[in-house]
Amino acid sequence: MSVAPSIAIAGGGIIGLSAAWRLAQRGFRVSLFDQSTLGSEASWAGAGMLAPGGEIDEPSELAAMAIEARQIYPAFVRELERESGLAIDFQELGAIDLAYSAEELMALEARAAKQSALGIASHPVARERVSAFWPRVRKEGHVGARFYPGDGLVNPREVVSALRAACLRMGVRFVENCRVAEISDRGLDVEVNIAQGVERYQAVLIAAGAWSGSIALKPFPLPTSWPVRGHLLGYQQPAETCNTIIRHGHTYLMQRASGLLIAGTSVETVEFDRRVDDQIVSRLSSAAGFVMPHLLETSPTEAWVGFRPASEQLQLSRWQSGNVYLAYGHYRNGILLAPLTADRLAKEISANLGTR
Repeated sequence: MSVAPSIAIAGGGIIGLSAAWRLAQRGFRVSLFDQSTLGSEASWAGAGMLAPGGEIDEPSELAAMAIEARQIYPAFVRELERESGLAIDFQELGAIDLAYSAEELMALEARAAKQSALGIASHPVARERVSAFWPRVRKEGHVGARFYPGDGLVNPREVVSALRAACLRMGVRFVENCRVAEISDRGLDVEVNIAQGVERYQAVLIAAGAWSGSIALKPFPLPTSWPVRGHLLGYQQPAETCNTIIRHGHTYLMQRASGLLIAGTSVETVEFDRRVDDQIVSRLSSAAGFVMPHLLETSPTEAWVGFRPASEQLQLSRWQSGNVYLAYGHYRNGILLAPLTADRLAKEISANLGTR
């Protein structure tokens, strides 16, 4: 009787958990290590927009992946809910981009033309319809808008909870509060160095987000990674206060089923500084209040930061033809790309190790 192949995963966010689930489904014995608790970093902090319309406007491999990932997301959520027994807040509600000057409207239309060539659909929305269907949006100075029917949102914290449950049902071993310090690819197997000692596996997947590049790897060092901090605000609001994603420039607003209306975001290169900056919170609050003026009459109920995992490029491959695989550098698109990342890597790893 053959023994199931073993694999270690460094990183227990939505990428690592999705990969663990898919690999376990293919018969792997999976051990997942996280330096903190599962899903407590970028996956916890992320807003959860599934929005190629808000992110993509030029042809690239990432653009193609984002569009494909959005297409498979409904099936991913349905399967995960069924396998975990947990509900996930997943809304295919679309997004509206607003313009408050002739220049902004021209930019929206030019961008939409580029996106149409990529297969990202949008259409103009008359000002009267904006007033009717988005009554809380600022009316003064509004000159036009475009609606993206394919954009949606998911609560990544609920996805993480469901992935954890599904993985446990498949026998995945979780080792939390345990940092992978060093990995040695020895050809026939891989040594994983943790505080408790050294463990050996047939392969390792590195999915530790912004911390991935800091793991020491022998004989070939890993591609670098670094954090890009972002602030988000939360307002507890009545249901359907924000019935689609709403965007204006670099500001977006979206509401989870719980009533939490999220406003974001900022971009800061400050290493792993977890402090919430009051000036940035004030700026984001003003920007959110510009789009939805009633927010100027209240204060956010919460503010938090997260670290987007950046790298020179998306690291999604076997590394140096060895037994180490990479899944990091997703930057702003980790929640969206998680299912596709997991599918691709599970397929590649299975092919290389001769499993189904």
